[in-house]
Amino acid sequence: MTSTDAKINLSLVEFLELPETEPASEYINGKIYQKPMPQGKHSTLQGRFTAEINQVASPQQLAYAFPELRCTFGGRSIVPDIAVFEWQRIPLNENGEIKNRFETYPDWVIEILSPEQHDARLTEKIIFCLNHGTKLGWLIDPEARLVIVFKPKQQPEVKKDSDILPVLDILDNWQLSAAELFQWLSFRRN
Repeated sequence: MTSTDAKINLSLVEFLELPETEPASEYINGKIYQKPMPQGKHSTLQGRFTAEINQVASPQQLAYAFPELRCTFGGRSIVPDIAVFEWQRIPLNENGEIKNRFETYPDWVIEILSPEQHDARLTEKIIFCLNHGTKLGWLIDPEARLVIVFKPKQQPEVKKDSDILPVLDILDNWQLSAAELFQWLSFRRN
């Protein structure tokens, strides 16, 4: 992420009144950071993984995965690559329709490292989410072919190759290995 020419003492309320940017901007500790434009590997993993989660979780109303969803909580406004909410925590309006503004933390936050991103900032964002109620965080590194898994009050774990990746408890019947995840990047032609 790169810092924009934002006001130094910009408040969260002022930030939320600004027009959305493309790619999205995030508000962290009074500063605005614009996310990098997704490239091939990032975009592929984000799209496929979002679809896979929703195929497994949505029909049974267990959870729903949202790509690039703004989540505002704890004095920050972030846009995880994928934000997964357990079904009963999806914010609804009085008509039972999904709200536009999510003013809460995701249950599972997934970040996909892009070539120009720093993993330290993404790691800090995942830890911030965990400290505010998120149950699971992943930092996917497509180049190194590994996933760093974060859980509350635990040391991060590195998963690769045939390691099974932990998912939300509510999705305990679904298994995915790191190798299967990174196989989605293959577009070999016959």
